[in-house]
Amino acid sequence: MKKYKLYLLDMDGTIYLGNNLFPQTPPFLDFVKEIGADYMFLTNNSSSSADKYVKRLHSMGLDFIKKEDFLTSTHATVEYIKENYDGKKFYAFGTRSFVSELEENGIRLTTELEDDIDAIVMGFDTELTFKKLDDVCQLLVRGVDYIATHPDYVCPTAYGFVPDCGAVTEMLYMATGRRPHVIGKPQPAMIELALEQRGLKKEDAMFIGDRLYTDIACGCNAGIDTAFVLSGEGTLEDLEKSETKPTYVLKDIGECIVKD
Repeated sequence: MKKYKLYLLDMDGTIYLGNNLFPQTPPFLDFVKEIGADYMFLTNNSSSSADKYVKRLHSMGLDFIKKEDFLTSTHATVEYIKENYDGKKFYAFGTRSFVSELEENGIRLTTELEDDIDAIVMGFDTELTFKKLDDVCQLLVRGVDYIATHPDYVCPTAYGFVPDCGAVTEMLYMATGRRPHVIGKPQPAMIELALEQRGLKKEDAMFIGDRLYTDIACGCNAGIDTAFVLSGEGTLEDLEKSETKPTYVLKDIGECIVKD
């Protein structure tokens, strides 16, 4: 574990669950700094901005966390849109925080059904309404391009799970026959962006997460080592059935700590 220079960390189910920080998280973050390495939080959850994640972790006692420590599927989506849809107009399907973050990055947006929309960009929408679903169905039938920040079916909570972005895209597929182009995990874009920002190579990094089909698959697709933790959604039964295999299988993030 000491060979890595960058630990890429999932959040929900990996460092906390609901509003409860795992007790192993602070010692792990201390361990990373003690060995001269670094960490970044990579989350598919596009319902909140990096600023809100900072405030959330500060409220859990991690008051040393900075905005630069985060990379979300929204960040990766912004990069993709700038590279492929410069100047195009998007219907934004997501929270007010999601819409604001896209606007702050210069993405041309609307949240109303209009004639000149070129594409849809969808995130995890905890403010979902039937009007949004109806608007997007009309746009999908028109044939506009369709982008989703991530494919997660559920988001873990302290009491279980709630439907995430992937569950909504499945519902829209049943209604329209259209599936989105997905940006976040398991696609490698977020890891590639993190390595680029930190100036590191693939062998320098490891991804730690609780989901095989997003977290571990993302690490495998990017060509880096992975650790599958059993503190969130994924189980050993899932691992037995999956073709995606992690480098390590751990009870929780605390098992990454190497004591002299």
